[in-house]
Formats: sequence, structure tokens, C-alpha cells
Amino acid sequence: MDLLDRLLQHDAWTTRQLLDVCATLNDAELDQEFDIGHRTLRATLDHIIHNMEVWTSLMMQEEIQKQSNLTILGMTQRLAVAEERLANLARKVAKDDAWDELWTDHLDDPPRDKAYGTSIAHIITHSMHHRAQLLYMLRVSGVKPLPEGDVFSWEHNDNLTF
Repeated sequence: MDLLDRLLQHDAWTTRQLLDVCATLNDAELDQEFDIGHRTLRATLDHIIHNMEVWTSLMMQEEIQKQSNLTILGMTQRLAVAEERLANLARKVAKDDAWDELWTDHLDDPPRDKAYGTSIAHIITHSMHHRAQLLYMLRVSGVKPLPEGDVFSWEHNDNLTF
């Protein structure tokens, strides 16, 4: 397994761990406001997954399909689709050694060219940033146990698929 696959699989697995934790909470807990990030657990989870969906569609030059299922089950299903699409795109970029090739982000005003490699790295680091916010929200809410979310925890849980 190469570094790209480790990063992509860890990213999706860790987000799924937090979705599993949030599946134990009721709607009021999922929508409780915090003074951080996207303010609620539900909105932050949606933001992580939406980011994966939109950026992958942009890089693939596909129409952006706004997903509206904000239930934990719905977001878990969205994550499964988004992680597979992102991984397929990233593996193609790696196979073609197209890390520095450019695509046009037409959502920017004015539209801007961006490198595939930087964009894929952005998605992964963006998710990590917001997962840290989720962990903070869950911690101050008293939710236990919480996953550590590090790459060693992912590897220890036999998630290596070569």
C-alpha cells in the first residue's frame, strides 16, 4: 500500500468513526450549537463530506449534485460514495503522474486553475481540521469513548487493504 492509499483510507475511516459516535446521539445533541467551526456536529459532518463531494466533482469536470441527506445514516452513505470517487480520481492522478496538472475551479470568481495534487491534499487536510473540531464538540459534550483518529489507530484496526 502506498502513502496515497494510506492517507485516503485513514481519512474516510476516521470520518466514519465519528459518524458512528454521532449515531448514538439524538437530534438535539447533533444540532447543539458550539462556538467553533460550523457550529454543530451535524453541520460539521456535512461540511466534511460535502467538501469531498464537491471538490471531486469539480476535478472530474462533472456537474455538482447537492446532497441534502443530513441524517447520520444518509451522511454515512454519502461518505461511502464520496470516498470511493475521490480514491478512484486520486489513483488515476497518481497512475498518470498528473499531480501538477491543472484543472479549472469554476466556482472561484474569477475561475482559477489548481493542481490536482494540491487539491487532493487539501481535501484530506481539510477533513482532518474539521474532525478535530468534531472531537472538541464531542469532548465538551461529555461523549465517551472517543476515537483517537490517528493513522496508527486506523492501521491497528486491520484496515490495510493491499
